[in-house]
Amino acid sequence: MTTATVYAEFAAREAVGESPAYEALAVAVSHDARLLSLLDTLPPAKRQPNLLFAVGQYLDGPVTDPAAFLEFAVTEWARVKEQILVRATQTNEPGRCALLLPVLAALPQPLALLEVGTSAGLNLFPDRYTYRYGDQVLGHGGPILDCELTGTAPPDRLPEVVWRAGLDLNPLDLTDPADAAWLEALIWPEHDHRRARQQAAARIVAAEPPLLVRGDLVDDLPALVAHAPAGATLVIFHTSVLYQVPAERREIFLSDVRGKPGHWISVENPTVIAYDNLPSPPDETLHNVLALDGKPLAWARAHGGGLTWFG
Repeated sequence: MTTATVYAEFAAREAVGESPAYEALAVAVSHDARLLSLLDTLPPAKRQPNLLFAVGQYLDGPVTDPAAFLEFAVTEWARVKEQILVRATQTNEPGRCALLLPVLAALPQPLALLEVGTSAGLNLFPDRYTYRYGDQVLGHGGPILDCELTGTAPPDRLPEVVWRAGLDLNPLDLTDPADAAWLEALIWPEHDHRRARQQAAARIVAAEPPLLVRGDLVDDLPALVAHAPAGATLVIFHTSVLYQVPAERREIFLSDVRGKPGHWISVENPTVIAYDNLPSPPDETLHNVLALDGKPLAWARAHGGGLTWFG
């Protein structure tokens, strides 16, 4: 797939209906030969729209003005490229906890949570947030996470979490101004509600920092698993992470994680983890697949706003 096609697909399937600014920006990039030629000098994993646009926000670029952004990105390419090469799309969206909750609540309690690709660890606190599935509200305090749930009943309890740990190649520190600024830059321009709930979640995490370990999902996962307390159900989970992992390493991880104790929850694009006989998604926009121990359960919106249960 060409870089131009990647940006056109992002506009049509991910940004449409979610971010008019990013939709217009992606369309503009897909037609701009100058910027496309610069992007094509980068490793393929570094050409993705979310990364370019987040770097644009991080550098105070005009991300709501396509023509101005194209000129900014080309003129300031040295700065843009520098940040693209050292940054990754570490979106730490607490709204994804609304996708995890129906599975977490149904597992034997208490839970020991281990997140792969944890970013700053905001998704390690599903027991501290409030959830709204239509008219059903669960929890109190923290940010309110709205999720349109169809095909199954909403969960009726919060999980009991006794241990929280995260693994990341570059865990983010909420007390570091540069890391905090990067987390905010990853939020799409119009999404003030996401910005507010990320800030609310960050206050919860800062008050009780989880164990965040710098390491590789293949080489360093076994040692972290060994730290999980006895008497708790270990849950290894990841959301929108594996697309950034090279295919060979990804397959090793998938093979390894299936042999770990406890349970494994994934929320990933079906092009990253393949499943047989998936039903059609609710519409043409991007949906990930929520799965438990390799069994697909539901279509999931990327930022946690919707969950469509299979069957």
